[in-house]
Amino acid sequence: MSDIKTQLQSKKYLVVAFLAIITVFFHIYLIFTGLMPNLVSRPIHLALVLPWIFLFSADNNTSKLSKYFGYILLVCALFSTYFIINNHIDLEDQYGSLEGNLQYFVAISLILAVLEMARRAIKLALPMTAAIALAYGLWGHYVPGDFGHQEIPLDSFLGTLVIAEGGIFGSLTGISVNVVAVFVILGAFVGVGEGGNAFMSMSTKLAGRLRGGAAKVSVLASGFFGSISGSASANVASTGAFTIPTMKRLKYPASLAAAVEAVASTGGQIMPPLMGAGAFIMAELLRVNYSTIMSAAIFPAILFFFTVWIGIDVFAKKYKLVAMSEDEIPATKIVLKLSPFFIIPFGILLYALLIVGKTPQYSAALAIFASIALLLVNQDWKISFKDFLFRFLDACITASKQIATIASVIICAGIIIGVLNITGVGVKITSAILFLAGDSLWIALLLTALACLILGMEVPTTAAYIICVSVAGPILQEFGLSALQAHLFIFWFALLSTITPPVCGTVFIASGMAQTNWLGVVTKAMKLGVGLYIVPLAFIVNKYLIYPNENFILAFISFIKIALGLAILSNALVNDKLKSYIRVLLALLAFIIIMFPFPMN
Repeated sequence: MSDIKTQLQSKKYLVVAFLAIITVFFHIYLIFTGLMPNLVSRPIHLALVLPWIFLFSADNNTSKLSKYFGYILLVCALFSTYFIINNHIDLEDQYGSLEGNLQYFVAISLILAVLEMARRAIKLALPMTAAIALAYGLWGHYVPGDFGHQEIPLDSFLGTLVIAEGGIFGSLTGISVNVVAVFVILGAFVGVGEGGNAFMSMSTKLAGRLRGGAAKVSVLASGFFGSISGSASANVASTGAFTIPTMKRLKYPASLAAAVEAVASTGGQIMPPLMGAGAFIMAELLRVNYSTIMSAAIFPAILFFFTVWIGIDVFAKKYKLVAMSEDEIPATKIVLKLSPFFIIPFGILLYALLIVGKTPQYSAALAIFASIALLLVNQDWKISFKDFLFRFLDACITASKQIATIASVIICAGIIIGVLNITGVGVKITSAILFLAGDSLWIALLLTALACLILGMEVPTTAAYIICVSVAGPILQEFGLSALQAHLFIFWFALLSTITPPVCGTVFIASGMAQTNWLGVVTKAMKLGVGLYIVPLAFIVNKYLIYPNENFILAFISFIKIALGLAILSNALVNDKLKSYIRVLLALLAFIIIMFPFPMN
């Protein structure tokens, strides 16, 4: 807060704050306005996020050449978005075919800008994949055999990607502007207010007195916060700043402290109600109600956190980890004073969604307005208009930065999906995987999981999920899985790389915060997070687990059965006091319990 007060004196900060307010206002305004043409709303969305990447992102290693190249690309891209907005009616009549040199300039400028945005936001993996896809689209007709395609006219190829809705301004960008941005704004306003403190105090009150209490606090806090943060890495950085030092102070091994935070932060991405906005992306792609996604995701998410909890308890026995001291446990009075800061916005969100039946965007907007009102008061419920201004600006800036990062990912992924559709290679890849899998669903699942792991290595969960589901989703449905099973399976496995070598992003961040070697962290993280690997397989075999709204009794029986198996498996992995053959037998028993369907499907 003091940093903002200092920065408020600078002209640069005022420009940043002004742009942030416009960005937030535009995305909320879209919810309440009439239908805005896609070739207007989506280019505006891109134009608003461009400056956050090219001007305001903190990259101290950027060379002068790269910086000036970025400025030129920014100006060209802003002009190009203006051109599309101003001429959207005429462009729609061209049916995705470019006309004239100016339109070629617009198309090339926007494609380069989107690739560079993604590179600056999340490094090289995703834009490199997009560049390879573009190269394939341009020259794939020279590829011999089944994986070649017919030559595509350049005007049609670039036009479909840029002035039609088949690439940069396609349905993925629509999800970014209409759904993801709104929930990022909600998360920012809840987090900048007392919502973050409320999560932490509630978690500490619930779990602090238990064996291994500090680690269990981390699990609860990360589960609460991670659902709205939209990023496992952001979750580690925020909740880990409190939980990791606390665990180390209570004599936890540094590797365990880091592993707990890395795994718990990953779990936040699969935890309803928001799943880091993943629930709403999935609902949009599947064309189902949000409540369907939430009911399907709840039991698997609880199983994941239950497995982490059991693993922590076994580690706590091993290392003789005690509960947190009484002076670290917040008083009930404080918890009750803080709890409305997240109960009110999320209560409004869920009431509007599930009871009144409003759209996710409208429900989120109501929750945002409640969160803005709560910025007026501090944890003692005293009104301060001065603090409100600083908090409001901080929330707008935080939201705008996160919107820009996620938009960079989604829009770049849109290029890849666009090329897959234009060339038809997505269907060919699907056919190839079906051929390799033969008649075996499990080989198809293994190949899909491997693709998710590879793609997710440096690509954020959302992008990995969107790209994988576009190719692998139809494959899994060919084997008889429902669309919901296929999407949830891919969404879970898109998270694998957060704790799985060689990338394991949350592990590296948590290791740095705990100042310990990452190898010790990743070993414990994979043991604690074993549910991430097993639960998706479990709801493939035990399909009732994700359909509690259709048959709650069978879903609950499946839940209990799988929970028992995961508890046994977690003990077998973590409890190294057991003899090796006993651990192997326990793991086999757990696998049988988890994978044996009840009732028979």
